[in-house]
Amino acid sequence: MSEESLFTTTATVKPEWIDYNGHMNMGFYLVAFDHVATDGFYDYLGIGLEHKQDVGKSTFSLAANIDFIGELMEGDPLRFTTQLVDYDHKRLHFYHCLYHAEQGYLAATNENLGMYIDMQTRRSTRFDDAQMQRFQQELERGQALGTPEGVGRKLGIRR
Repeated sequence: MSEESLFTTTATVKPEWIDYNGHMNMGFYLVAFDHVATDGFYDYLGIGLEHKQDVGKSTFSLAANIDFIGELMEGDPLRFTTQLVDYDHKRLHFYHCLYHAEQGYLAATNENLGMYIDMQTRRSTRFDDAQMQRFQQELERGQALGTPEGVGRKLGIRR
C-alpha cells in the first residue's frame, strides 16, 4: 500500500499567508492544516460540518504539534495527506503531512488529537458503532504504511 491510499487534499498558498520574510508565516501553517486538512479529513470520515449540523456533535482539538521542514512561497501548490494513527471511543489521533505539490518535498507535519463533543452539553461523548467501524477501516489503511516517523515526538533541545 502506498501513501496515495491516504486521505489527500490540496490547496494553494494564499498571499495573506506570506510574512515579511517572503515565505509562508508559521501561524498560517496551522490555519492551512486546520481549515484544509483537518476539516477535509473530518468530512471524509463523516464527522465534519454536515454531521455537526445534523446531529449536534463535533470534534474539538485537544493538542496539535507542527514541525516546519521546508519553505513555502506565495502561490505554491500544496498537497496534504492524513493518516489516522489511533482512536478510542471519543478521541482521534491523526497525522498530516504537507508537501509542495509540484516539487514533492515535505514542507511540514502536523500531529493532532481531537475529542468528540456533544454541542448541547459541551462535554465529550462517545462515537457510535458505525463511526468506530469507519475509524477502524481508516486505521488499518494507515497501519499498512507504518507509523509516521514524527508521531509522539518530544519537543526540546537535544544534547
